[in-house]
Amino acid sequence: MKSKTSLLVAIAFITMSFNNAALTDAERKFASDLLQQTQENLVKKVSGLSAEQLNFKPDTNSWSVAECVEHLAIAENNLFGFSQAALKEPADPSKRKDLIMSDEVLVSKISDRSSKVNTSESLKPSGKFGTYEAALNEFKAKRASNIGYIKTTTDDLRNHYNDFPFGKLDAYQTILLMASHSKRHADQIEEIMNHPNFPKKGK
Repeated sequence: MKSKTSLLVAIAFITMSFNNAALTDAERKFASDLLQQTQENLVKKVSGLSAEQLNFKPDTNSWSVAECVEHLAIAENNLFGFSQAALKEPADPSKRKDLIMSDEVLVSKISDRSSKVNTSESLKPSGKFGTYEAALNEFKAKRASNIGYIKTTTDDLRNHYNDFPFGKLDAYQTILLMASHSKRHADQIEEIMNHPNFPKKGK
């Protein structure tokens, strides 16, 4: 009887360990560095732009710099929330075999603008923050919060999952996607600024 009780306690401990698997130091550093670097990259690119430059559109089907920033502020909230929603489901290490790519490949693919995708209606810029400055501040505040989270959380982000149209990611990878997504649109902003008709400073 004592042996059976000990076995049950051991099984319960192992199960609890699986369900509360914290990130490794390397995983924390990889994600927090990526979040920090992509924020700095974006803020540097938009720093000092005039209202005319912020609102310039290469054509009627393209976004302006200001609209890209608003889109990122919306996505920062939505993608982090999506990652957190995954934690409400039971942890399931067996589903790791269904993940579609490694962390490094994910970051590379999401950052790459050679393949274009249409964003969902909920993520499209619509002036919801009122001003460009408010949108940028929203992005920076949420990003700071997300960096703090990834540095300190004990949540099991590896054994909870999000399903995207392109496949399954774990909750940690959804945060990597969020960071890479901001790099993608920082590159889009650079493309806008390199357009031959982009307003010059002082114009």
